[in-house]
Amino acid sequence: MARQEKQKHKLLALARIFELETDEKHRLTVPQLAQMLIAQGIPCERKSIYADIDALREMGYDIVLQRGRGGGYWLAHRTFELAELKLLVDAVQSCRFIPQEKTDALIGKLEQLASHHEAAQLQRQVYVAGRPRSQNAQVLYTIDALHQAINTGRQVSFHYANGKDHTVSPWQLAWDGGSYYLIAYQDYSQPAGIRHYRVDRMSRVKVLKDQPCCGRELYNQFSLPAYLKKHFNMYGGPEYRVTLRCAPDLRENMIDRFGRDVILIDEADGWFHFTAPVCVSGPFLGWICGFEGKVTVLAPAEVRARLASLGHTLTASYF
Repeated sequence: MARQEKQKHKLLALARIFELETDEKHRLTVPQLAQMLIAQGIPCERKSIYADIDALREMGYDIVLQRGRGGGYWLAHRTFELAELKLLVDAVQSCRFIPQEKTDALIGKLEQLASHHEAAQLQRQVYVAGRPRSQNAQVLYTIDALHQAINTGRQVSFHYANGKDHTVSPWQLAWDGGSYYLIAYQDYSQPAGIRHYRVDRMSRVKVLKDQPCCGRELYNQFSLPAYLKKHFNMYGGPEYRVTLRCAPDLRENMIDRFGRDVILIDEADGWFHFTAPVCVSGPFLGWICGFEGKVTVLAPAEVRARLASLGHTLTASYF
């Protein structure tokens, strides 16, 4: 009876050997395959392995035979190519909202999609300058709960890093500057409207199954790309239509920041100007200063006054 039970697992065990132990540079002969099965306590005859390989092929396994010296069988096609797995590992490594412990666990799971020999190449380190990793071990479960709420049209409650509890109507998740943000509608404080929250700073997230989302009319007019363009580093601030005058070599920089729909108006001296909606905040003012005079705010007067005040403050600090 025990022998019969082992035989039931033989095909699965053989498939796992091909997945973990073989690739184009690491092939196995039938005697080697038989030895590996016997090491797992699965008795077999060499001639039966040929029939098992044919059965695996019929099931969709792309098992290839290389004849001659150094030849043998290997699994030629996988769900993910090695280059694709490397890309996924790099993406996981570079996400600062994923705690290091969870990062290691995810990479370990990705390694299981390659052979043991290729998995060693997935131990890659992607350093993201100035980005300490989140310490929120529940962040992946938070994201899952938010997706559930968005898909079912239900409100969520959560505790935020500022010490406050919130109940909002979740609309979308956005990725900006290496962090996940929840874009949501809130009506418990004035003015009611759209808010965003960094996901890794949320805790105790709960989907309120008996409370449908609110603010549908505002959501139908909402454009996520436009929202992200006008919020610099996802900082809030009063919204203005800001007119910027820029040096000729900054054309692509402005298109990258504000999109190709922005209308650039050329001037006689080669400079150009345009107008775009901006939530004026400290990061926006810093972005302007970073161009060292190659970008000038022409309007409105309120934004020009804030820049002038910032200039006076900096001058007083350094002179």
